[in-house]
Amino acid sequence: MAEAISTRSAGAGEGQRSELQVQNGSDTGFCSSSQTQSLRFAAPFSTDPIAVAERERCAYGRVSRAAAAAGTAARRVRVYSDGIYDMFHEGHARQLQQAKAAFPNVYLIVGVCNDQLTHSRKGRTVMTEDERYEAVRHCRYVDEVVRDAPWEYDEAFLEMHKIDFVAHDDIPYTTEDCDDTYAMIKAKDMFVATERTEGVSTSDIVARIVRDYDIYVRRNLARGYSAKELNVSFLNEKKFRLQNKMDELKDKGKKVMTNIGEKRVDILTKWEEKSRELIDAFLLLFGPDGRLSSIWNESKGRLMQALSQPPSPRASPPPSENGDDSQDRALALASAHASAPALARALAHARAHRSSASPPPPKSRRYETLWEPQADASSSEGLGAEAAALRQLTDDGSDSDDDYQDTSAYL
Repeated sequence: MAEAISTRSAGAGEGQRSELQVQNGSDTGFCSSSQTQSLRFAAPFSTDPIAVAERERCAYGRVSRAAAAAGTAARRVRVYSDGIYDMFHEGHARQLQQAKAAFPNVYLIVGVCNDQLTHSRKGRTVMTEDERYEAVRHCRYVDEVVRDAPWEYDEAFLEMHKIDFVAHDDIPYTTEDCDDTYAMIKAKDMFVATERTEGVSTSDIVARIVRDYDIYVRRNLARGYSAKELNVSFLNEKKFRLQNKMDELKDKGKKVMTNIGEKRVDILTKWEEKSRELIDAFLLLFGPDGRLSSIWNESKGRLMQALSQPPSPRASPPPSENGDDSQDRALALASAHASAPALARALAHARAHRSSASPPPPKSRRYETLWEPQADASSSEGLGAEAAALRQLTDDGSDSDDDYQDTSAYL
């Protein structure tokens, strides 16, 4: 592995340089074959043995700008760039790319300030110093990383790291002691200007997070972070979780509507195919001669029959005072045993009895009436039966006529 990493530090001064040209906008640079192989590994720190060996191999004598630009230098041109590199982003990568591509054969050294110096000079950072170191050393353009980089430069620092040029944007950085931190570098013709990427900076990213604070808090709560870890109050936590639930419902609703829109054509086609069947079924059920109409008419008839009053029963005529009902019953009973002439005489007798309001005659008279001579001698037997029936109906069981009581009214 040490041999592979040392390949990263191998200089193109040995004359091995790739013909592959890398372009990014207006920036152009050359990538050596050894550098291409070294992309598999992170850049070493300045205190690592590989970086120390590379620095010791370098015969330090500052390379002129003309020789560096022409690519005629006897060794790789050592260019230094520094910064905070908090929340390493596209702007940082582009700045390092420009420093790497400043000359044809560059060994790029990047200095990163520690937390103590950064907080005292620029303010609090989001990432720690170790996180910032690691972010920079994994950038493809970086060959070496200097930890605890100084805020200002001096000759001792330049000679220790054998720096030929310093790359940074051209905006003056003022301090309490001077108006421009890079004034001395510019005076020595060692300054290489790079351009900032507009609209991309750490301050812009922090401003976006602060502006959309609620959104990011809800995002992290949904991903499992606790309210304590996010420094959120109990009420705000409940509010954010409720908002997350509402958003989930909205998303589900949108998905349902999207699925309906995609399947709309299929639904219309199936509806057209089934429309006739649905119409027929509807008419069969709800039409004039449909099942519901029959059920309704039948139920209506039953309901009306249940609600209407039943007809009153036919009242039987009250019994007459003179025993007409008893005589009718006697005639009915006698008719079952008498012949037709005897029945006719009995009916005539009953009518005569009804027309008169006088009480019934004594038994002797009634017997005499019943035993009148008959025109037909053959009917004597029938008259005997009739007399026996009438006797049974009028006899109350007494031995004399004086004790007779008419019981026909009770029959």
